Order: sequence, then C-alpha cells, then structure tokens
Amino acid sequence: MLVRLLYASRANAPVDEALVASILEQAAAFNAAHGLTGVLCTSSEGNVFLQVLEGGRAVVNELYGRILRDPRHQDVTLLDYAEIGERRFATWRMGIVNLNRINLGTVLRFSETPVLDPFRMSGKAALALLEELMATAAIVSPDGA
Repeated sequence: MLVRLLYASRANAPVDEALVASILEQAAAFNAAHGLTGVLCTSSEGNVFLQVLEGGRAVVNELYGRILRDPRHQDVTLLDYAEIGERRFATWRMGIVNLNRINLGTVLRFSETPVLDPFRMSGKAALALLEELMATAAIVSPDGA
C-alpha cells in the first residue's frame, strides 16, 4: 500500500547548504534502498523544512519516526497523511527546493504571507504549493535521479 506523508519542521540550526547537503546525502541512500520518493523544501527564513514522502506505508512510517527523533529537527508537525493510488512525486528520490530562490508570489498564492510558514497552512495548501513548484520546474534533483 502506497502512502503520502507531508510534514513541516524547524531546524535546530540555521538552514544552510551544509545542513541541507547532509540531509540529502542520507536521504538519497535510504530512499533509493527503500523505494521512497519525495521533495524537501527549505527556507532559511524561519529555518523551516517542508517535506513530502511517498512509498510503502511501513517504510514511510518508520522514516517519519526517525525524523521525529532526529536532533536536527524540532516542532515536527504532520500536515497530511493519505493512502494513495499513485505517486505525485515519483520523479525524485529526494527533490529539493530552496524557497529563498523562488518568486515570492508562488508562496503567497498558497500562504498568508510570502514567507513560507507551513505551520499556518493547511496540508491541502502545502501540497498544492509543492505541486505548483513541480509544475514550474522549481524542484531539482541533487543526485540526478
């Protein structure tokens, strides 16, 4: 059974290239080995992560448990969890979006402010934002897959 999990969290340290590279390195290996796909959005303003994960229920649940215990995250908040018939983000083992480089109007279409604050967004709005980023080719794959 495939599921999609969407969560937000705040980093315990400033969101910079080194932190994101560390997360992506771990994600690439784990996701490839376990059939997971998804997208990670980062914003240094507020030190925010917004991530969607897709895959088998057991492995997605296991990974979310690891994220909850990961000392790099705080305020981990589940925004949406659903059984799915097919993946929306199948192209990426772990796509990445640096929201500091995105047109503020894109975020503003789905949010109260042009600064990403997924804690004040519905899961539906956050997922719509990710789909918009996918449609506008804002999501890139750091590992070529």
